Amino acid sequence: MSDAVLSLSIVVAPEGASDAQAVERLNERAFGPGRFARTAYRLREMAEAPRDLSFVARVSTLLVGANRLTPIRCGTAPALLLGPLTVDPAFRSRGVARSLVDMSLAAAKQQGHKLVILIGDEAYYKRYGFTRVPPGRLTLPGPVDPARLLVLELEAAAFEGVSGSVGA
Repeated sequence: MSDAVLSLSIVVAPEGASDAQAVERLNERAFGPGRFARTAYRLREMAEAPRDLSFVARVSTLLVGANRLTPIRCGTAPALLLGPLTVDPAFRSRGVARSLVDMSLAAAKQQGHKLVILIGDEAYYKRYGFTRVPPGRLTLPGPVDPARLLVLELEAAAFEGVSGSVGA
């Protein structure tokens, strides 16, 4: 008997109108009910993520991952908030998150967006070019560990001179 390797084809595409419930169920499984109290969720409640900046990953018809970019402001500068980046536990470490983030950032850059922030693990997100926001530059509408507030410039020097409150 030979060892068989199962290869799954993962397809990343823009989130469709019919995906909203499946994405919400995935987020619920991944982050639980406490997710609504998090500062990033407070920001996401202020603005809707456009579908052309929101992506889902599927294996056949099964939704296994999702990522959104929500328009926000950092002081007076327009920006995007990345997340939630969610991957079904059974499909982690298969490049799903990488594909979702790459697709999201490419779409944002193509549309002329210049700045993306997120609240997340610097060790993970530095592979995409995210760096820590200097302390005191941005104020969010809730508590955030300053070590987890990250920024990515999609255009050189886009974060230069940006400071203030983050909101919709």
